[in-house]
Amino acid sequence: MLIREIMTTPVVTVPRTATIKQAVRLLYEKDITAAPVVDVNGRMVGIVSEMDLLRGEFGANPRAFLRPEALPTGRPPALVEEVMTPRVGTVGEDADTMDLVELMITTGVKSVPVMRDGELVGIVSRRDLMGLLACGDERIREDVLAALRDCAETASFGATVRDGVVELYGPGDERSARIAELIARTVPGVVDIVFPDGLVS
Repeated sequence: MLIREIMTTPVVTVPRTATIKQAVRLLYEKDITAAPVVDVNGRMVGIVSEMDLLRGEFGANPRAFLRPEALPTGRPPALVEEVMTPRVGTVGEDADTMDLVELMITTGVKSVPVMRDGELVGIVSRRDLMGLLACGDERIREDVLAALRDCAETASFGATVRDGVVELYGPGDERSARIAELIARTVPGVVDIVFPDGLVS
């Protein structure tokens, strides 16, 4: 499955000059955990997460320090650009979803912007990936059959689904089976494609 098939678009972004309070309100109202930060030209310059904003909003309380010399100095951050992460891991819209999963596992990030020719076109979060896994088998089956019916060469194929694994069956040669497999793999939630006895029946 390709990134462009699961990404969220259009993307909710935050201006780099927005206040931390404005960004907190935006993420809360949109029910998202992170958002790309953009400059006045709409170019992505970073990403800001809930944790970044919490660190910026909740300063240290003097009562938590036993010694006065331990108190932090300087004013607390006020703008998003002061707390955002400037170096952002991204993926291309035609990348494989497994590449994104690997990036999230190795870096620990929860949301990854999607780029096309240097432009921000989408974003994928862990929640998006979890949504794919949570998609019910019956819904996947319906979507697979609908996709197969759109192509005359695969319209006669049937499908069963178990835990996201789609078994395709029907009259047809190896060529039509490969086409059916390619079509079925585009459906969100599909984990794998199999055929009875390794081939179409």
